[in-house]
Amino acid sequence: MSSAPNVIEFPVPRARVDDLLEDERRRAATEERLRIARELHDVVAYGFATIKVQAGVALHLLDGGPTALAEALQAIDSASREALDEVRQILGQLRCADGVEQHSAAPGVEGLERLAATMTAAGVRTQLVVTGAARPLPPAVDLTAFRVAQESLSNVLRHAGSTSAAVTLAYEADCISLRVENEEGEQRDLGQRGSGRGIVGMSERVAEVGGQLEAGPRPSGGYCVSARLPLFARR
Repeated sequence: MSSAPNVIEFPVPRARVDDLLEDERRRAATEERLRIARELHDVVAYGFATIKVQAGVALHLLDGGPTALAEALQAIDSASREALDEVRQILGQLRCADGVEQHSAAPGVEGLERLAATMTAAGVRTQLVVTGAARPLPPAVDLTAFRVAQESLSNVLRHAGSTSAAVTLAYEADCISLRVENEEGEQRDLGQRGSGRGIVGMSERVAEVGGQLEAGPRPSGGYCVSARLPLFARR
């Protein structure tokens, strides 16, 4: 005679199953909307901050000769074109029903050099330092690192009044670390810093890949944003 215990299974009502599936669909949709909102914020904030600053530079350089004016206008053209291209890519994701191409054209750390060049052209001399053995990164980590640098430099451009900034990317054994810092400058637009969604967005991005973010004033003046991102992202 079998000694196995009798197990009585109660079937889950179909209505309950449907409710659970609907809750999961809503959760996934909410997460996707938040991701797209962060993407749009980062692209638009950086691109148009550069455009705004350079437009002001162009106006002040009307008396500085055609060369200086041409450089400012070139920076405006470059920043607006890059921002528009990225916005088109993100909006294209909304049209992709199955999401297969979701991150196919997403930027990554390879774009940091171009980012530094754009900042320098905008009037904030930006140095990029890379240490450690470069290697392919998980797509989510790659994108997160770029967006953190982009948003941090955008804040420098809009608010810090600094003339220089530094971006340090370090490849370590099980993670990468990213550091963006600027010297203390003449503060501007202190009353128009916005809602603070930039820092919130960076924190959310970093948390999603299992990393850590720190941001705050430096003891010697200026500001520093530091992120530590694992090479094996949670998603």
